Amino acid sequence: MNICGYYPESINEGEGLRAAIFISGCRHYCKGCFSAATWNFNYGELLTPERELEIITDIKNNPLLSGVTILGGDPFFSAAEVSAFVDRLRLEADRSLPIWIYSGYTYEELTEQRDSPEFQLLERCQVLVDGRFVEELRDPSLLYRGSSNQRLIDIEASLAQGQPALWEPTFSF
Repeated sequence: MNICGYYPESINEGEGLRAAIFISGCRHYCKGCFSAATWNFNYGELLTPERELEIITDIKNNPLLSGVTILGGDPFFSAAEVSAFVDRLRLEADRSLPIWIYSGYTYEELTEQRDSPEFQLLERCQVLVDGRFVEELRDPSLLYRGSSNQRLIDIEASLAQGQPALWEPTFSF
């Protein structure tokens, strides 16, 4: 698995100050995608165990972080590898650090097969920003997403109630 970016501190990819990890590879090919270069699974750098440890150590040593965000590309195209990274992050850094994840898949698509690597990755995260970017629905005023069809899903609440539950901000704007 390759990563095409790592930002130790970002305020654009979720609530609060977050570490953002961009996973290479996407097959949604959304028209107007702001990062079309990330569609290539070989773009960026190989996420070696040593690089993983560097990123995890960086996250662990930053007390200002509110969480971690995983995006891309689309991390769900590398679901098993991303899950292994999340497990290592939880083990070596902080088990309670909220993880947000972005996907062109919808919540409903990701929960169709409960034994899939995609569902197992979803379960490891707290907030899902779901849905493909739709250029005709682009709205720069939206919080943490690019088009109005995309949703901010509270994963735990959604799984508990058996249907998507929208995430509500804890910070006031």
